Amino acid sequence: MNHRRWNILVLCTGNSARSILAEALFNALGGGRVRAFSAGSKPAGQVNPFALELLDAQGLDTAGLRSKRWDEFAAPGAPPLDLVVTVCGNAANETCPVWPGDFLRAHWGVDDPAAVDGSDEARRAAFMKAYAALAERILTFLSLSFEDMDRAELQKHLDEIGRAGAAAAVSPGLTFTYDD
Repeated sequence: MNHRRWNILVLCTGNSARSILAEALFNALGGGRVRAFSAGSKPAGQVNPFALELLDAQGLDTAGLRSKRWDEFAAPGAPPLDLVVTVCGNAANETCPVWPGDFLRAHWGVDDPAAVDGSDEARRAAFMKAYAALAERILTFLSLSFEDMDRAELQKHLDEIGRAGAAAAVSPGLTFTYDD
């Protein structure tokens, strides 16, 4: 079957860490099946350096990643969206942005690694935890034949992925390490 590529928008508040990680992961792991974007309701204005360091260490492309407002995806000429994923966590009682439209929605909450204080080692560990949780969820989504599912069936899977949370074991095909 010839399927068109799905457009996925990953939203959070600051668009500097979690949504950036998810955008890079979707694009790297999607095998051409998806094209991901990210945005925030109140963007930080720059990508968190720990996010860029982690993506570089994992061999993921960081070219073009930037912190941006979600308004870009409501403007004329913006790509039509198939799926919007929010990644806001509950630890800081974050309010996830709401994006109107006729597309599928998923909430895959992940605690904000950019909110972690402490040593660089502690901050890197928080980013790695968020990266692993997002990678697990994204790989689970990509393992589905989502292009062939009806909306109700796919929405059920999206909700299950969100409820499952991060598993202790991550796909053996990915490496989650930092090189100093």
